[in-house]
Amino acid sequence: MSKLILTHEVTGLGTPGDIIEVKNGYARNYLIPQGFGIAWSRGAEKQVEQIKAARAARELATLEDAQALKAALEGTKVKLAVKAGAEGRLFGSVKTANVADAVAAAGLGQIDKRKIEIPSPIKSVGTHEATVRLREDLSAVITLQVVAAK
Repeated sequence: MSKLILTHEVTGLGTPGDIIEVKNGYARNYLIPQGFGIAWSRGAEKQVEQIKAARAARELATLEDAQALKAALEGTKVKLAVKAGAEGRLFGSVKTANVADAVAAAGLGQIDKRKIEIPSPIKSVGTHEATVRLREDLSAVITLQVVAAK
C-alpha cells in the first residue's frame, strides 16, 4: 500500500489535502501521473495545510451562495450542441469539459470540470442529467439538452 496526499478531488477517495492509502499500482500508474496526488512524506505533510487553504479559497464562499447556484443550475435546462449523425448518435461522447463550457455559455457561472460527474456516457441527442458537486455537502443535478450542431 502507498500513502498519498491528494492534490485534487477524486471521487470515492477524498478531497485535496486528504492523506489516503491506496494500492501501489493505482498510485504509481494513475494518481501520481495524472497529478491527483503526491507521495506522502513528513516534509510533504507540511503542504497539507497549504492545499486545504487553497481548497477553501476555491470553494464557494458560503452555503447560501452554493444553494443559490444549485437553484439556478437545477432550474435551467443547459443546451449543448454537438456533432451528431443522421440517427442522433454523437461522434464521440459529451465530456465534463463540454458541460462546463455549456454552463458558462448559459450564463450560470464557471464550474470546475473536475466537479462534474456524468453517470453514464452521453452518446446520443436528447435530455440527459449530470451531477455537480458544489461543496462537500451539496450537489446539484443539471438537465442537459443535447442537440445536433448544424
